[in-house]
Amino acid sequence: MKDALERIPVPDEEPARERAHKVVLTAFAGREPVRRPSQARRVALGVGVAALAVALAVASPPGMAVVDRVREVVAVERTAPALFSLPAPGRLLVASDAGVWVVDADGRKRLLAGYREASWSPFGRFLVATGANELAALEPDGGVRWTLSRPGVRHARWGGTEVDTRIAYLSRSELRVVAGDGTGDRAVGHALAVAPAWRPGAGHVLTYVDRSNRVVTRDLVTGRVLWRVGGRGGVAALEWSGDGRRLNVRRGRRIDVLTRDGRAWTGLRAPDLAVVGSAIRPGSHAWAAALNERGRSEVLVVGEPGGRIFAGGGSVTDLAWSPDGRWLLIARPDADQWVLVRSDGGSIRSVSRIAQQFRSRSFPRLEGWCC
Repeated sequence: MKDALERIPVPDEEPARERAHKVVLTAFAGREPVRRPSQARRVALGVGVAALAVALAVASPPGMAVVDRVREVVAVERTAPALFSLPAPGRLLVASDAGVWVVDADGRKRLLAGYREASWSPFGRFLVATGANELAALEPDGGVRWTLSRPGVRHARWGGTEVDTRIAYLSRSELRVVAGDGTGDRAVGHALAVAPAWRPGAGHVLTYVDRSNRVVTRDLVTGRVLWRVGGRGGVAALEWSGDGRRLNVRRGRRIDVLTRDGRAWTGLRAPDLAVVGSAIRPGSHAWAAALNERGRSEVLVVGEPGGRIFAGGGSVTDLAWSPDGRWLLIARPDADQWVLVRSDGGSIRSVSRIAQQFRSRSFPRLEGWCC
């Protein structure tokens, strides 16, 4: 009977689904936090995520499918002792104490020594890396295309089209932009120590955090500021969706989702939790969020399919989607482990001894999974 009922078509199902999805997420994002007694606060993480899971179940088709996908992982067993391969195409960038590593899908790793950070070019053909006082454009095999000496270089991000690219980076507190071939380096303004984000699409539109803690989006061709948005709490990360229609702004205990023109769309408020990571799923507006609370962590996905996809002891830090959007890589420094979870609620894989594999005393940092 249950199967038969689920097969019955519902009139106006698709438009109703979209309306419900937006209404429920907006209501959840805008709810007022309620002060709880200390005992209730200890279970705030589970209650908060459960509430979000229920909201997503109401909004997502079919609702019960999302509830069925919500599962708790207390511990990950059958952990692989080394990263033998990635479960999806593409290459990882990993930053460790030894330098920046490029990891191929078959598990091969190449060390680019002397660099502290890195990020991919828009189509994964090159990468931009930073040292203490150097910006470098590199081939994935380590070949150097060009370098640029600037003081205190960090947070470099590469954007643009196949024939016209730009790299934005910080030199101390100065925001600078250089062409993909290393020419035309110039100052744009001043910014806080948050990685800038290029808006995908035509032109060269850059989003960054100014010294007044406002999120600023500027057209670098005309020099015109398209919009500015303030907000409570310091900004930790900026990320545009692949179609350039949504911007995720991560703060200490919330994620604000803005439209292309800077208007508030929806988001997630977690007054009792630390929101330590987020990542937009490729090819969609769905996104994953990592939350920590007193030695416990959870990862949830907001969108379709949505719900909690991981929970366990210890902390979670970085998140990275595979280029095809089928796998989410979760970094667990307390366990010295990476966990890979299928977005459809299927397989879970894990790899241990991450720091040792990347020759690092501190836990390595995920810098991107691309192409």
